[in-house]
Amino acid sequence: MNTCKIHFLGASGTVTGSKFYIETPELNIMVDCGVFQGLKELREINWLPLPIDASKIDVVLLTHGHLDHTGYLPRLVKEGFHGPILGTEPTLEIAQIILLDSAKIHEEEAEKANKEGYSKHKPALPFYTIKDAEKTISKFEARAKNKWIELSEHIKFKYRYNGHIIGATFIELEIFGKLFVFSGDIGRKIDPLLAAPEKPEWADYLFIESTYGNKLHPEEDVEGLLIELINKTVRNRGNLVIPSFAVERLQSLMYTLWQLYKKNKIPNIPIYIDSPMGNNVLSVFEKHTNWHKLSEAEYRAMSNHFNIITSYADTWKTIDNPRPKVIIAGSGMVTGGRVLTYLKKLIALPTTSILIVGYQAEGTRGRQLLEGAHELKLYGKYYPIAAKVYHLESLSAHADQGELIDWLSALKNLPEKVFLIHGEPNALDIFKVKLRDVYGWNAEIPQYEQVYEFVL
Repeated sequence: MNTCKIHFLGASGTVTGSKFYIETPELNIMVDCGVFQGLKELREINWLPLPIDASKIDVVLLTHGHLDHTGYLPRLVKEGFHGPILGTEPTLEIAQIILLDSAKIHEEEAEKANKEGYSKHKPALPFYTIKDAEKTISKFEARAKNKWIELSEHIKFKYRYNGHIIGATFIELEIFGKLFVFSGDIGRKIDPLLAAPEKPEWADYLFIESTYGNKLHPEEDVEGLLIELINKTVRNRGNLVIPSFAVERLQSLMYTLWQLYKKNKIPNIPIYIDSPMGNNVLSVFEKHTNWHKLSEAEYRAMSNHFNIITSYADTWKTIDNPRPKVIIAGSGMVTGGRVLTYLKKLIALPTTSILIVGYQAEGTRGRQLLEGAHELKLYGKYYPIAAKVYHLESLSAHADQGELIDWLSALKNLPEKVFLIHGEPNALDIFKVKLRDVYGWNAEIPQYEQVYEFVL
C-alpha cells in the first residue's frame, strides 16, 4: 500500500497563486508555482516562506507560462529547490519572458519606492531580481506534448493541449497506477488564434479550475464595440486605452483590429502596442506556428499593421502625440507595467476611453475600474477618473461554466475525488452545485494550506 499527500499552496479558495505540492514514496512534485495577485492579504503571502521544504521538491511541472502559475519560481529556487522545471517549449519561452519582465519591474518599483519614499519598507526590496530569474530559467527543460514522460519507476506524466494561451496544457500525472489530472487553465472552444482544448478521458483524481464556474460569457458584439469606441475616439480626438495581458489576449486583440481594418470597418487610426513582454511573445507565435492558427504570412501582415513601442522614451512620445489613437499596453489587470504611465496622464481626461478585457481579480486596479471607482491609486498618488470605462468579457481566454462542463464530457469513469481550484468563493460554490446537478459529483473545495492524503 502506497500513500500520497497533496498540499494546496495556492489557487485554493482564490484564483491566483497556483501551487500544488505532491508527496509520493518515490518523488516530490510541484505542479505550477505561481504568485498571488489582487488582494493585499493575498499578495503578502508571496513574501512568506512556503510551509514545505523547497529543497525536497524533485521536479516542477508547469501547465502554462502565466505569472500566477510561474511567478513564484525564483523564490522557490532561493528557498532551496534545485531540480528541473518542465514545460512545453512555448510555455518555457513564455515563462522566461514573463519572469525576466516581472523581475525588471520588481527592481524598478523597489528603486522608485526607495527614491520617492512611498513604501513602508525601509529599504523596499524587489520580490526577486533579474539575476534570480536567470538562475531559475537555467533549470528549464522542454518536454513534448502527447507523450508519456517517465519521472520514476511508478510515476509518469503527459502534457495535453488546452488552448488558453500558446503552449498551455493540462497534465495527466500517473502515480502508482492512479491518474491525477490537473486542468491548468482551460481555453475557449472557439478562439480566433487557438484550437479548442482537448478533453481528458479518464481521471481518478481531478483538479479543475473554476475561474468562471459561476457564469457564461455573454454573447457580445466585440467588433461592434471596438468600431464604436474607435469612431468615438476619432470624433473626440481622444485616446482609447486597452490594458492587456501580454500573452494571447494582446495577440487576439491585434488580430481582431487587423481584420476590422482589412474589412474597412475602422479608419486607419494609429494603434500602438506598448508591452515589451507582449512584443517578445509575438516572437513565440512566429516560432511555434504549429501551436496556433495563423500562417506565417498572416502573422507578418498583422504585425506590420501596428506601431510597436520598444522604449520608454517612445511611451512618452505616444502620450504627448495629440492625434487620436488606440493604445494597447500591459498589464491586463492594471497591476503594473506601461499602462500605468498612460493612465497617470490620461485617466483624468473625459476624452479618454478605457476598455477592460478579460478577468479582473479581486483587489486589482482593473476590478476597481469595473466597479466604478472615482479615483485610482498609481505610484502612491490618487488620480481622479474622468475617463469612460467599458468592458468586454467574451474576450476572456478562460472557459466559462458551460465550456468547463463540456470539457469534462469525455470522461469515461467516475473520479474518486474532484477538487475545485482557481476560483473565487462564489464561483467555486456555484460550480460545485452545477457539477452535482450535471454529473452527480460531490466536489470538494480545498482551502489554502489544506493537505489531503490518498491511498494508492
